[in-house]
Amino acid sequence: MKNKKLIVSVSGIRGILGETLTPQEIIRYVSAFAEFMKRNYKNKNVIIGRDGRKNGEIIYSLIISTLAMYGFKVYFIGVAPTPTIQIATSETNCTGGISVTASHNPQNWNGLKFLNPDGTFIDVKITNKIKRLAEKNIFKFANVNNITSPIPSYNWIYKHIEKALSLKYINPKIIKKRKFKIVVDAVNSSGSIIMPLFLKELGCEVINLYCDCSGIFPHQPEPLPKNLKSLSNAVLKYKADLGVAVDPDADRLVLITDNGKPFGEENTIATVINFILRKNKGGNVTVNLSTTRAVEDIAKKYNSKVFRTPVGEINVVNEMKRNNSICGGEGSGGVIIPDFLGGHYGRDSLFGIVIILQELAEMNKKISEYKMTLPSYKIVKTKLDNVKNPDSFLDNIIKSAKNKDCKITTIDGVKLDFPDYWIHYRKSNTEPIIRIIKEFKI
Repeated sequence: MKNKKLIVSVSGIRGILGETLTPQEIIRYVSAFAEFMKRNYKNKNVIIGRDGRKNGEIIYSLIISTLAMYGFKVYFIGVAPTPTIQIATSETNCTGGISVTASHNPQNWNGLKFLNPDGTFIDVKITNKIKRLAEKNIFKFANVNNITSPIPSYNWIYKHIEKALSLKYINPKIIKKRKFKIVVDAVNSSGSIIMPLFLKELGCEVINLYCDCSGIFPHQPEPLPKNLKSLSNAVLKYKADLGVAVDPDADRLVLITDNGKPFGEENTIATVINFILRKNKGGNVTVNLSTTRAVEDIAKKYNSKVFRTPVGEINVVNEMKRNNSICGGEGSGGVIIPDFLGGHYGRDSLFGIVIILQELAEMNKKISEYKMTLPSYKIVKTKLDNVKNPDSFLDNIIKSAKNKDCKITTIDGVKLDFPDYWIHYRKSNTEPIIRIIKEFKI
C-alpha cells in the first residue's frame, strides 16, 4: 500500500515509520500540540503512553523529550492500552495526553492520538488548529532552567482493571461462578498484560496465545476473521468458552465463539447495547454510520432511541454527551460506557469483555447460543486503494443514487440506506483508502 503523506485526522496522525512519520514530523506535531495546550490551559502537565509495537520506544522517547523541552511536566506510563492512557489523563489533572499508537495499522506504521484534559480525543476543530500550528513550524522551547525531568507513573493498568470491575451492573461473583476458559490474542502488544490479568480477576482460566509483549505482530493486527484463524483453532484445541482478540492499542474487542467461529465484531457492540438497555429501558444509544442495523432492532425492543454520527471515536463521544446516551460505540468492536455508569468516554476492550461475560453469565448461555438470539445480519467490509480523486468518486455515488429508493446521508462520505440493506462509502481516517461497508439481513 502506497502512502504519499502523513495522515492527519480525528484519529490522530499516522504514517510509515521512517518514511512519512519521520523524527522531524514527530517533533513538529508534538510541539504544535504543546503550543496549543500552553495557549489554552493553565497547567503544563501531560500523560504519555504507548502501545507495544516494535520500535515504539524510539518515538515514545522522542515525544517525551520534546514535551520536556517545551516546559511540560511529563508523566510517562509505559506500554498501556489507549483506554488506560485516557483514564490516566482524565484522573491526574493533566493538560492532555498522547497515546503513541497506529491502532490496527500494520507493523511498519505508527502514530499519535492526542487527548483532551478529560481523556477524550481532540475533535476536528482542534486537530485543524494543531495542524496549522505544525505547518507554521515556529515554536518557542523552554529555558533550560524551566525543564523538568520526566516522571514515571506505572500503576495505571491496575487502576484500569479496578475501574472495569466497578462498572455499574457488573457483579464479578456471578462471572466467577461460570469459570470461563478464554484464549487471548493481544498481537503481542499493549493488551498482552492487562487482558489476561483482568480475566484472571474474573475467575477465568486464561490461555495466552499471542501475549509475549514483544511488539512483533504474529499476523496482520486488525482483528478481522481472516487474521484470527490461529485464535479460532486455539479455541477448538483447548475447548475454550471463547476467544478474545484486541488490536495493538486494545481499544477494540473481537470475539471467537466456543465453536471456533467469529462472533462478529458488530456483535460486540450489539451485545453490550442489549445488556445495558435491558437494565435501562428507554435510554439513548449513539453509534457511527458504519455500525450494524442490529442496534436499531435492539433499541426498538427497549423503546430506546439511536443516534448516528460520522466514524471516529470523538464524533460518537460528543454526540453521546449531547443526548445523554447510556452507551455507545463503533461496530469495529469499540465499546463506550460513559462516566455516569463508572466508565469513561472512550472505546475500551476491558469494559466490553466484562459486560459480555456478565451477560453470558446472567443468561446462562454459551456465546454461540447467545449469538443466535441477536438480530441476524451479514456485513461485508472492503476497500479501494489508490483512488485518484476520492471526492469525485463520492460525488458520482451520490449522483447515481438520487433516483433510487434509498436515504442518502453525506455527513461522512456517502451512506445509502435501502429498505433491505445499506452501503457506506467513505474516506478512511487512518489509511489512504476508501472504505466500502455493506450490510444486509440474513
